[in-house]
Amino acid sequence: MSINRGRGLQANALGTFDTVVMAVAGSAPAYSIAATSAVLVGSVGLASPAALLYCAIPMLGIALAFSYLSRIDVNAGASYSWVGRTLHPFLGFVSGWALVISATIFMVAGSLPAGSMTLALFDEGLADNTALSTVVGAAWFVLMLVVVLGGARLTVRAQLVMSGVELSILALFAVLALFHTGNARAFDWSWLGFGHFDGMAGFASGALIAAFYYWGWDVTSNLSEETRNSRRTTGLAGLIGVGIVFLLFEVFTIAVNVILTSKQIEDNDANVLAVLGEEIWPGWGGKLLIVAVMLSTIATLETTLIQVTRSLFAMGRDRTMPSALGRVHRRWNTPWVAIVVVGGVALMMFIASNALGSVGDILSDAISAIGLQIAVYYGLTGLAVVVAYRKMLLKSPTDFLLGGLWPLLGALFMFWIFVESLSELSTAAISIGVGGLAVGLVPMLWYWKRGSDYYRPARLDASRTVEADYVPDGQEAGPSLVHEGLPTDF
Repeated sequence: MSINRGRGLQANALGTFDTVVMAVAGSAPAYSIAATSAVLVGSVGLASPAALLYCAIPMLGIALAFSYLSRIDVNAGASYSWVGRTLHPFLGFVSGWALVISATIFMVAGSLPAGSMTLALFDEGLADNTALSTVVGAAWFVLMLVVVLGGARLTVRAQLVMSGVELSILALFAVLALFHTGNARAFDWSWLGFGHFDGMAGFASGALIAAFYYWGWDVTSNLSEETRNSRRTTGLAGLIGVGIVFLLFEVFTIAVNVILTSKQIEDNDANVLAVLGEEIWPGWGGKLLIVAVMLSTIATLETTLIQVTRSLFAMGRDRTMPSALGRVHRRWNTPWVAIVVVGGVALMMFIASNALGSVGDILSDAISAIGLQIAVYYGLTGLAVVVAYRKMLLKSPTDFLLGGLWPLLGALFMFWIFVESLSELSTAAISIGVGGLAVGLVPMLWYWKRGSDYYRPARLDASRTVEADYVPDGQEAGPSLVHEGLPTDF
């Protein structure tokens, strides 16, 4: 695959710890729990902890796929590049487009809670005002847009502050929840089994929502061109991130089921975590967890912006989308055209979202739609690693399990929940999810006909790939074939 040798992204800007923080922030623990718990409990009831558990196992398989593929192809487009070079360029484009569309939809689905949580700090009545929530959420979004424009170093500094406070608050309430006595129901180990699911279709719909919880850790791969020793670091950080957020999701989902009544969960569909905090620590608890959710939402807006703009940058560089998207700012070494375009589209969607209904209604359909798109590009990446490593899988049990069988099972699981959940979802969710993917056929066919080199790829084969020497953090890397950025920032 030919690479445009123009000005590159900011090389060697992030270290190992920075990348782990970005992985955790990408999955947005507090936001995911607050925005999605009511949707998940409404779908599968007391089986919600089981849905998270049984989605975590295949999700680890997908994280392993990202880890193995990042060792042999460092590319800001991540699955867009890997799938295109292993399965087929058309599927690679669909994989990248699925991320772009899901991330763009999330700009609205994420900004609305950011706005409503900010308003709830001052007046809980204002939090239900969709128009006002949209305005405040859009303001946060624009601020994150400026931070992302300013470079990878500025981005990670902001992330360290926001995620540090968020995770400290969540850890405190995880401990306090263990000692809480006023329970709506007693914990039962059967919540982690299959008994509470309404058949396989019910399990699939729960798993699709659970996939949205985890989504975002793969931002580490989109940052690979800006990470030191990225062939090792990005995949490892993704795996650690999935492990950390899994523990947080399970603890708080069980706490929601134990401490809150079904009516409390239903009545507070976009604000479950604040109600939980008030039950655990009356007076201060609700406010503290609102702060955690607000910071988490703003933090994940930042990581989502990174994912979509880096993906569009890779597409512009390969000329599978307008080549202007591949332009990098001369001073900040960020894909400024992609950032401006995404910002403009998202702000127009904010205006349109006001006609769609309440915050809760918008969240429910958006989460399900994004889940469909996540299943597509995660599933394709799981297949891609098996093809890329096919000649090496029988060389050791470890390679067979971690680079082949587990990612393959993860991919099959993703495709299965995509198909199974179609019969369970609303027409709006399916229209957004599948329709968004279908729109991508237009630029794909247009740039294919125009002869982009992306559609004549150099095949990705791990047996013929020489891994770059590891460069310890703190030392300068040698010349890169993929990025030629300058270490500048705001």
